[in-house]
Amino acid sequence: MRFCFFLLSIFLSFSVFAQSSSNKKAQNFFERANPLIDKQDYLSAEQVLKSALEADPLFQNAYILLASVYSFEKKNNEAKAAYQKAILINKNVAPIVIYGLAETEFATQEYDKAKQHFAEFLIQDSSSERAKKVKKYLSDCDFASIAIKKPVKFSPVNLGQGVNTTDAEYFPALTADGETLIFTRQVNGNEDFWTAQFKNNSWNLATPLSTKINTAKFNEGAQTISPDGKYLFFTGCNRPDGLGRCDIYVSHREGKDWGEPYNVGKPVNSEYWESQPAISPDGRTLYFISNRPGGSGGYDIWKSTITDDAKWGPAINLGPEINTAFDENTPFLHVDGKTLYFSSDGWPGFGNKDIYYSKMDDTGKFQKPINLGYPINSFENESGLIVSADGNFGLFSSNLKDGFGGQDIYSFGIPEAAKPMKVSYVKGIVRDKDSNKTIESNVQVIDLKTNQTVFYDYTDPETGQFLAVMPIGSNYLFNVNAEGYLFYSENFELKAGDINKPYQIEVYIEKIKQGGNVTLKNIFFDTNKYNLLPASIRELDLLIDFLHQNEKVNIEIQGHTDNIGDDKLNEKLSFNRANAVYNYLVKNEIDAKRLTFKGFGASKPIADNKTEIGRKSNRRTSFLITKI
Repeated sequence: MRFCFFLLSIFLSFSVFAQSSSNKKAQNFFERANPLIDKQDYLSAEQVLKSALEADPLFQNAYILLASVYSFEKKNNEAKAAYQKAILINKNVAPIVIYGLAETEFATQEYDKAKQHFAEFLIQDSSSERAKKVKKYLSDCDFASIAIKKPVKFSPVNLGQGVNTTDAEYFPALTADGETLIFTRQVNGNEDFWTAQFKNNSWNLATPLSTKINTAKFNEGAQTISPDGKYLFFTGCNRPDGLGRCDIYVSHREGKDWGEPYNVGKPVNSEYWESQPAISPDGRTLYFISNRPGGSGGYDIWKSTITDDAKWGPAINLGPEINTAFDENTPFLHVDGKTLYFSSDGWPGFGNKDIYYSKMDDTGKFQKPINLGYPINSFENESGLIVSADGNFGLFSSNLKDGFGGQDIYSFGIPEAAKPMKVSYVKGIVRDKDSNKTIESNVQVIDLKTNQTVFYDYTDPETGQFLAVMPIGSNYLFNVNAEGYLFYSENFELKAGDINKPYQIEVYIEKIKQGGNVTLKNIFFDTNKYNLLPASIRELDLLIDFLHQNEKVNIEIQGHTDNIGDDKLNEKLSFNRANAVYNYLVKNEIDAKRLTFKGFGASKPIADNKTEIGRKSNRRTSFLITKI
């Protein structure tokens, strides 16, 4: 409703010089309207202005003010009619009246008429701040007149009484598995976080998130959750440790509760306004909104990436590919790490703020934003969209007719063109192989195509749980390690169309002991060859780290094949492959005295050679602990 207040303030300035009604009764009714508007009692203001017009049907200013009141009430058709009547009385009106008429025509989808009146406004006023908005409206008219003829499917569904109440609920955040929802609820003017779990196809009754995060004194809101649900970034305003009016804070989940939140500090936060954080799936880049100098407009999207010394790097503006001379807000980076959703009133749209998406190319550059389409976007302000990990549905807040009162959280299907890249995830628990107890361990996932780490974190210290997201279409190294234990190696080759559901696994790791054996599932060779492929290097480097951390450990590197072909040739091939690993370790400063190698050919299968899956398992490289 910001434009309505803006319009009214301009009108009131104009009306000081406007002609009063000669009808005292009409003038008295008119003068009673302004105090009612100040109290936001728009219905009463509407009634007294109608009474003024009954007394004086040619009272132009009463029509203009009534049009403003209708705009407050979002009665755009009535506002448009009131402006038209005012202009019929006298065509010589202030430019702001032409602006108001054009805006209501735009809101009621009369784009040709709106364009005509916006152009008329510019003839009279071409250099003011309002003129900049009008020029943007002209491009909106061209865009909306075409886009509205190609509507997208939009059927919002209320999340239900487990989440929504008569209070306002907004800013949803969702974990990658879709099982945990965190949102903001405003009760008696205070904003706190609430959380709900998705069970039996519905959201259970939401509860306050944590007394360590929620406060009675301050508002907490505009939050984002890491895909694994372990890190909550949020906005806190006017706090004693704040650097500006609003800063970004973070809290780490500790077992069943959350840790004390702390200010992420400079250079993310500044003496200006920072809010609405969005964290990348690898946890290394934080996107946020700021009005600091150096941007494209009022509020821009910025980012900061963690440096090698584990500190947040300099704040970088996303630039003209995303930001405009107007305002951008509510960024959300999907767990694919490539698709950015955000709200803006600067790109061509349906007026006010619309939701857009932009996809990152292979160079890391975001492409030109695309409007999500009508009727998802409309003349009203749309913002605060998040998208599920599978890309099929979005969550947003709105005040729709079927709601429980105030703003409620809804879901809706994402249009096909706006869907992110397909992703999967591996969710599991790490346990001690002997005791079956959960272990706090390090989990690392590396994209072997790009050599980039896509996940690096510790399992929950109490539950041993983890969740790591992996975009489909690549090959991933999966590694689990803990102090005093042999590490665990796995490989996930995610091809489009092959993944029907996420991976649910339990990882059992055993303590370092003589005779312990680990299969290295990310050592790769071409068929019938023994030259290490580049994708093998990250796994070998992890093995080197393990040997450096456990300097008394000696190992035997073992090569294995399936049973296809000549036994002697298979034994020779496995020997040469084990030797290739041995040579790499020695070249990287592992003492040769700690290493031996051997090729076993097909003599030690771990699976049935009758199937391709079994044969693939048998074609492996492993190591055996020979001394500790």
